[in-house]
Amino acid sequence: MKGRTFTKMHGLGNDFVVLDCLDGASVPSGKIITELCDRRFGIGADGVIAILRSSEADCRMRIFNSDGSEAQMCGNGIRCVAKYLYLKGLVKGSATVETLAGVRRLSFDESCSLITVDMGLPVTEAARVPVVCSDDVMLDCPVECSAGTVGVTAVSMGNPHGVVFVDGIDDFLVFEVGPELEKHAMWPQKANIEFVSVGPDGGFDVRVWERGAGETLACGTGACAVAVAAAATERGSYPFSIHLPGGILLVDRDASGHVLLTGPAEVVFRGVVNF
Repeated sequence: MKGRTFTKMHGLGNDFVVLDCLDGASVPSGKIITELCDRRFGIGADGVIAILRSSEADCRMRIFNSDGSEAQMCGNGIRCVAKYLYLKGLVKGSATVETLAGVRRLSFDESCSLITVDMGLPVTEAARVPVVCSDDVMLDCPVECSAGTVGVTAVSMGNPHGVVFVDGIDDFLVFEVGPELEKHAMWPQKANIEFVSVGPDGGFDVRVWERGAGETLACGTGACAVAVAAAATERGSYPFSIHLPGGILLVDRDASGHVLLTGPAEVVFRGVVNF
């Protein structure tokens, strides 16, 4: 057994065990990641983030879901990485982070209370999301599930998302339909599923069933996917205020079409764990 220091962090309740591997320390196995994320027998988290050295950016982020699988990108997780680098005195005002979805640039104020991530260009081409679809783009495509027929819009923000606009969101949708759609045959790599209710005031209420993690209190890439889907289906326009169980994320886009995600990241506690 070897003691490893860790930092518990969260972005709007989407929580992570952050491991500093900048000194060359190894990334734990999928089995250990699952044990670390266990909320009864471990530290408890939606995922594990390993921060490693990078030749292309200030650091490299590897993000693992609570089931041990690796994700390409995480909007809340990458803000936690920026906050960690800031608190370590390694960056000031901005940071670059290498991910499986490419290098992402982040900017923040002097206290790093709000962090904006340039999430890059969204992908809606079905073959690149990827999603199996008869059309080049999947917009409100009817899909049969246990809730009947729902309309699914496919978006990639470095990872695949299925956005479902509904009149109201309940536990049946999230906990029954969510995993059903996550593993639907149309997704070659499975997908994150967002259920979205648009209120009379134009507000967007969202609950997310994350691939490999289950429901989380917030999902950064999911919030971006909702904004892209809402704009593409003419349900709203930028900037968007996305209301999630853990709080509000702001989504905008710049002149080049890059999606910009803004929200907080916080340290919960630090400790040592044996594995």
